[in-house]
Amino acid sequence: MSEPQSPAAAPTPFEDYPLTRIEYITALTHFYRGERGRADAWRARLDPTTNWAVVTTGGMLSFAFSSAQHSHVTLLLTILLVVVFLGIEARRFRFFDVWRSRVRMLEENFFVPIIRRNLISPRSNWREWVAADLDQPKFKISFLEAMAVRMRYNYIWIFSVILIAWIAKVHLHPAPAATPAEAFGRLTVGPFSGWALLALVALFYAAAIGLAAWGGRQRGGGDEVRGRERAIDHWKI
Repeated sequence: MSEPQSPAAAPTPFEDYPLTRIEYITALTHFYRGERGRADAWRARLDPTTNWAVVTTGGMLSFAFSSAQHSHVTLLLTILLVVVFLGIEARRFRFFDVWRSRVRMLEENFFVPIIRRNLISPRSNWREWVAADLDQPKFKISFLEAMAVRMRYNYIWIFSVILIAWIAKVHLHPAPAATPAEAFGRLTVGPFSGWALLALVALFYAAAIGLAAWGGRQRGGGDEVRGRERAIDHWKI
């Protein structure tokens, strides 16, 4: 008679297997490629909103100056449309910044030591930060900070063009103003006096300049690429 076969040994849990050096490097390499792909995809989504703002501004400028009868209010409405595009782009930038922060953390603490052949990471606890961010992903910057960054590097120039065009429109149409007082008299629109409209425009541009300046301080010297990654350990938002 054949001897009874012993029951099959229970499979070893995955967590009990030792992780080899090659497996660790391979896993991190594929993880980096995945995060880099996400970052590139969201970065590519930032440009279309800027393009929409530029095209919209160009179209409204053409319409405003195509006839002396077209009101300068057209250009003020352009500001509102561009602000909408800025809000959409700020939302997209927040998502992009999530993946960008992980990519930079891996580049600085995993690839840089390998390239230098000095296997000492600048941050000893960078793996814990990345793991915590994967476990509980959060935005690294607020919506206002994202708006400030995009305002500083893109939209402040678009708003500047609109402002110059608005001043030129008020001065030139329906006929070139002989005096500043005559140009100022054209600002009145419906229930809004010239002073009220001028105050609103001045207030908006003061806020835009302040937001752009604040955005530069928030992000340091760069926009999307800067010094050592610090955003990934921000849990205040």
